[in-house]
Amino acid sequence: MATFLYRLGRGAFRRRGLVALLWVALLFAAGFGAASAGAPTSGSFSIPGTEAQKAFDLLEKRFPGMAADGATARIVIKAPEGAKVTDPGPKAEVEKIVGELKTGPGAAEISSVANPYEAQAVSQDGSTAYISAKYNVSGMELKDATRDALKDSGEGARAAGLNVQIGGDALMAAPETGSGEIIGIAVAAIVLVITFGSLVAAGLPLLTALIGVGIGVSSITALANVLDLGNTTATLATMIGLAVGIDYALFIVSRYRVELAEGRERDEAAGRAVGTAGSAVVFAGLTVVIALVGLAVVNIPMLTKMGFAAAGTVVIAVLVALTLVPAILAFAGKKVLPAGEKSRLFGKGKPAGTEKKANGGTRWARFVLRRPVMVLLAGVIGLGVIAIPASKLEMGLPDDGAQPVSTTQRQAYDLLSDGFGPGFNGPLMVVVDGDKALADSTADRIKGLNGVVAVTPATLNEAGDAAVITVIPKDRPSSTQTEDLVHEIRDGSGDNVLVTGATAMNIDFSQKMNDALLPYLALVVGLAFLLLMLVFRSILVPLKAALGFLLSVVAALGAVVAVFQWGWLGSVFGVEQTGPIMSMMPIFMVGVVFGLAMDYEVFLVTRMREAYVHGERPGQAVVTGFQYSARVVVAAAVIMIAVFAGFIGASEQMVKMIGFGLAVAVFFDAFVVRMAIVPAVLALLGHKAWWLPKWLDRLLPNVDVEGESLRKHLEQSSQSPEGPDKDRELVNA
Repeated sequence: MATFLYRLGRGAFRRRGLVALLWVALLFAAGFGAASAGAPTSGSFSIPGTEAQKAFDLLEKRFPGMAADGATARIVIKAPEGAKVTDPGPKAEVEKIVGELKTGPGAAEISSVANPYEAQAVSQDGSTAYISAKYNVSGMELKDATRDALKDSGEGARAAGLNVQIGGDALMAAPETGSGEIIGIAVAAIVLVITFGSLVAAGLPLLTALIGVGIGVSSITALANVLDLGNTTATLATMIGLAVGIDYALFIVSRYRVELAEGRERDEAAGRAVGTAGSAVVFAGLTVVIALVGLAVVNIPMLTKMGFAAAGTVVIAVLVALTLVPAILAFAGKKVLPAGEKSRLFGKGKPAGTEKKANGGTRWARFVLRRPVMVLLAGVIGLGVIAIPASKLEMGLPDDGAQPVSTTQRQAYDLLSDGFGPGFNGPLMVVVDGDKALADSTADRIKGLNGVVAVTPATLNEAGDAAVITVIPKDRPSSTQTEDLVHEIRDGSGDNVLVTGATAMNIDFSQKMNDALLPYLALVVGLAFLLLMLVFRSILVPLKAALGFLLSVVAALGAVVAVFQWGWLGSVFGVEQTGPIMSMMPIFMVGVVFGLAMDYEVFLVTRMREAYVHGERPGQAVVTGFQYSARVVVAAAVIMIAVFAGFIGASEQMVKMIGFGLAVAVFFDAFVVRMAIVPAVLALLGHKAWWLPKWLDRLLPNVDVEGESLRKHLEQSSQSPEGPDKDRELVNA
């Protein structure tokens, strides 16, 4: 592996023009494809194997059009204090809105508009009414003119003193990240400048990462309609691709400068950097890809597509680091060196071989080696305390009730709750696969259940062999009482009665996530354990890596619960509305954070393994690993935290929660687990950390991440009278 990557790095360095041209051509091709493709849709959502999905499938067969995924809108109108929407003045304004929707701009995309006075959509006290509008296409596919017409439809009524708010997914738009993402990239740039002491060296990882993300996200956009990718897929790919792209390039450039500091020619330094640090990049990238692709185990098509798309962006980031980075290093020349060559990586300008003052990483490693038990206990107990809120985790999918209180969607949600009851925002749809007699008996039974406010008469299809009953719960959609009601309806019914609707879908989705968590953990951690065993030739080091990850991810979930569910420091992070944690958050964090956590494990411990294989004692190998890698790992972690934290400013609650969760998880894993717990455990284990049974050592292929075979190859090459000169002639040519 190391020898192959060494040749790849030198080849890219020599043929820098061709390599750069190929990547730029890929970027333009992907960009052209994205520009030519249609606007991405919201993506279809299905949960195979659940009762809610079976009910939707039955609806598509027996009630054509009813289960269509076109956008919906509810225009909620509340009369002024002391008035009613049934009064002549307010009624005229409401009917005017109905007329505008039917004949105004965007009417061509509307399939139906329900007049509230004909559809019994007026509250009992007469204070509130709502207009239901159904569109032919999804919210993401609506034309801007149609969406603007919907927003402006109540302006006349507002001028007349009515409170008009609009809910539903017709106002759905692509999530906005605001200025946070730009701030995250700016922080990354500052960290890179401080780390490298050179604007060129600092700009190189940013440039290559942006090229990789540009290719990845443009490809996703180009294929969005063909593969039915959701509108959040590109956001996830950007988040992951940008973070790992900067980190991978950072490690290659750092190792390149170290090789230059040891007096090697530029082409040789590039080859050795890709052969050593590049090996760590490959295996770190593989762990991320395994974690993302492993999301397919959950069997949720939307989640699977998100995982595969993000994994593709990670693969591009790895290829960019191995080929484009050395090519640009060739173009940069000596500009990649720090001003005055006084970077800490170069011993502040001291000649090679002179005594260097111990850097921060070395001093920290020596401190941990002196007090391993204290550091280990402090790290484990600290993360354990932060993880406590995770035991109170409540899961659900966000609806308009999770929107900020300043939005019209949230205000429409609250008006409906006040006028019609909390459960009105989450009606249950009961699908009966049978005749009218079965439907009527089912409706009568449901009316007698606690927690039910209203049950509509059964609506039969044309064939008379299926019916739909709408049930209005007493409590809000995300409450445990509503969940209990869904289970009660299902438990008392046969196979011919199915419960669906958005609320039932959310309940089934959460249950599916819970059921898939342990199998997913076993698959991802198991595969990564085998991969790390190949890398480190050890059993205890991969085991320690996996246990450390579990500790950091549970602590991160505890922080997410404290902020987004309990509201602690919610105002600091822009959380206007607390509620259940998004159902996919735990399994999503397990997948993404595991891959990212293994990055730091590979980068940090690989250097320790390299020192140990080359003859250093276990304790000294830990110090050597920190001496060369700690500064760069810290910089990489700060960059990744900054990039993820930039998404906390997103308008979409899901994106905000993911950004916060990943940023906190990286902080815990990089600074507590990898920088404190890992060296403490290695100090306590000593030689045992690198033990591997001889029979297993013979079975496992030697991937040579530490570069031992590369070193032997280079030593043999240097003894050949024409080897180095021939290579140098190729480079100069």
